[in-house]
Amino acid sequence: MKDVAVILINYNSSNHSINCLKSIYEKTSDAISFEVIITDNNSEITDFQNLEKQLRLHNFPNLTLIRNTTNTGFGGGNMTGFEKSNAKYICFLNNDTILLNDCLSILKNYLDEHPQVGIAGAQAYTADGSFLISLDHFASPTREILGRKFLELSNSKKYPKRKKLYSKPLQVNFVPGSLLFLKTEDFLQSGGFDTNIFLYYEETDLCIRLLKIGKPAYLVPDAKFMHFHGGSTERSLAIKKELKISLLYVINKHYGKFSRQIVLLFLIQKYFFSSIFKSKNRPILALLLKGAPITESMKYKQ
Repeated sequence: MKDVAVILINYNSSNHSINCLKSIYEKTSDAISFEVIITDNNSEITDFQNLEKQLRLHNFPNLTLIRNTTNTGFGGGNMTGFEKSNAKYICFLNNDTILLNDCLSILKNYLDEHPQVGIAGAQAYTADGSFLISLDHFASPTREILGRKFLELSNSKKYPKRKKLYSKPLQVNFVPGSLLFLKTEDFLQSGGFDTNIFLYYEETDLCIRLLKIGKPAYLVPDAKFMHFHGGSTERSLAIKKELKISLLYVINKHYGKFSRQIVLLFLIQKYFFSSIFKSKNRPILALLLKGAPITESMKYKQ
C-alpha cells in the first residue's frame, strides 16, 4: 500500500496532464510513497494517443492509465481512478494544475497530525503568481439568494472571507475540487463522489457529507499549487446549464424540495430580467422554466 494515490482525469487536455505529472514527480519528497492513476474520460483519439506517447517518453513510475468508453464526468472519472488505487490517502487533482511545492507531503503530514480533519485543500495561485480563492461556502438557499458577502458579514467565523490570503490552516465549508486531499477510509465512509452529478458542485456535496460524519474541511495554505482555470473545461452554454442543474440537485439533496423550489424561482426571476437585455441568457431561462432536471445534464446528452 502506498502513502498517497493521486488521481487525475484527462479529457482532451493531454499536454496539461503531462505538465501536471512532471510537477508531481519533481516536487514530491522521496520520504513518501505515491502512485498516480489517470482516467481518460473518452478524449478524442488524437489526444489519448498523445497522452500515451508522452507517458511512454517520460516513463513515470507507479502510474496507471485507464480509458473510459464514455465521458463519465468529474465524479465518475475520479471514482474509476479511485477503484484502482491502493493507498492510505487520496489526492484528487485537476490535470490543469502544477504543484509549486511538496503538496502531498505537507497535506499528508497535516492530516496525520490532525485526524479530526476530513479533507484538506491547498492554496491556489494563477500563472502570474496572484492568489486564487481557495475556499468557499456551501451552496444553500441563503448563499444563492443573499450572496456570499452577506454570509461573511453575518458570521465571519463560520464563513471566513474568501478573497483573502491566509497564512495558517483554517476550517472552511469546502475547498475547491481542483485539489482534494483526504484519507481513503474517510472517503469511503462518506460514500465517495455522487456520480449523479456530472460536473460542478461535487466537492460541495462531498464536504457536506464529510461534515455530517464529523470530518470538516480545512485550507492548508503552506501547500501551494498553480491552477490554470478552464484548462480542462471550456466555458460554454452547455457548461453554464450544467452549473444550474448541479446546483439545484445539491440544494434538493441537502436542503429538500422546498428549498430547491425557492432557489429555482429566484433563478427564473433573475434570468427572466437579464434575458430581456442579454439574449445569450435565454437558453438558461428555458432550462430553468423546465425545472433544470438532472435528465438535462450533459451526462445524458452523449
